[in-house]
Amino acid sequence: MRFVLIAYDYTDSEAPARRKVVRPRHMETMAVFKAAGTLKYSGPLLSKDGTTMIGSLMIHEYPSEEAMREDFLSKEPYAVEGIWEKINIYPHFPAEGLFADIL
Repeated sequence: MRFVLIAYDYTDSEAPARRKVVRPRHMETMAVFKAAGTLKYSGPLLSKDGTTMIGSLMIHEYPSEEAMREDFLSKEPYAVEGIWEKINIYPHFPAEGLFADIL
């Protein structure tokens, strides 16, 4: 099953700097999950003016949300190193006939 993860960073004044420090480890982790086939899409959420990363949007494929939490969230640096303040996970499927071939 596909799951959409929408995570929001902490909003204190130091949050962007913390994200920048952790980002290389985050990108290494994303490459591992992409190679494993569980990460289908990932990208940052940006501030309204498009200048600051304020969170993340991802699409994963796992048998269950629990499996995703146990496998992915336990290893994702943004989750374990205090970058994300709020994490929402929703079941998802692509619109039939429109996007099934790309996700």
